[in-house]
Amino acid sequence: MRCPFCGAQDTRVLDSRLANDGDQVRRRRECHVCKERFTTHEVAELTLPRIVKRDGIREPFEEKKLRAGMLRALEKRPVGSDDIEAAINRIKQDLRAMGEREISAQVLGEQVMKELRLLDHVAFVRFASVYRSFQDVSEFTDMIEHLQTTATDGGSVASGKEPVRQK
Repeated sequence: MRCPFCGAQDTRVLDSRLANDGDQVRRRRECHVCKERFTTHEVAELTLPRIVKRDGIREPFEEKKLRAGMLRALEKRPVGSDDIEAAINRIKQDLRAMGEREISAQVLGEQVMKELRLLDHVAFVRFASVYRSFQDVSEFTDMIEHLQTTATDGGSVASGKEPVRQK
């Protein structure tokens, strides 16, 4: 590692520790030439698969697009930003775990719908209506009926009911 102070090529690692919940390695280094100390952070460079669209176009995975689509579906819904970020991270982790170089946009869409269903049923239906291109009201009602029959939990976000807010 090159010294940021004098540009020397040789530095020595004094200490290594895990940082950021184990996702990074923090290293304390010292330059052999100028004796200055500095810190570096190492992060594994993991690539996400390319997305193959319905028309066959291939494009790189863009977290910005994923976040924008989820935020659009979750607009004005009582879901915290930490929950949204956790869902995005789970989607990315699932995509990496597949080990594929390319995945279809349909696979990604199903992952998003799975996460939205856990976060908020209204957002799930919003996203599904665009993603699955519902043509008429009966498709909406079928989706809602299916959600109601599979909901087991009485008052949580997972059941599709809004939490009671205190005044």
